[in-house]
Amino acid sequence: AGSFQDAGVIQCAYNLNFPLHAVPASSAQCPAWSAFSVSSPAVVLEAAEDRPDALVVRLYEAHGSTVVAWLHTSLPVKEVMLCDLLERPTAEGHLPLEQRGVKLSFTPFRVLSLLLLLRQ
Repeated sequence: AGSFQDAGVIQCAYNLNFPLHAVPASSAQCPAWSAFSVSSPAVVLEAAEDRPDALVVRLYEAHGSTVVAWLHTSLPVKEVMLCDLLERPTAEGHLPLEQRGVKLSFTPFRVLSLLLLLRQ
């Protein structure tokens, strides 16, 4: 019922096409952990590519809206830069890394690529 945004169609599609896989583990209790979280359901984190000293993270706005979202990570990030699709830093340069994470602004269907430099 309602719009595709209200119905959570994008999340359901990802759940169908990329199901979680159970991995056997010990019976010890482990706390829930996620490397990334995004504050808006309109923004999808599509990929995180590993490099020796950094990660490249790609996000896109999927609802056709203008939105501000926070990307939070539990990884030891020391610096965040916007980069192009070839993973080269752009003229906009560095983004401030705050306690809540990195604040990102999206226009409808915009793709953002971020270079996250990690602490050693």
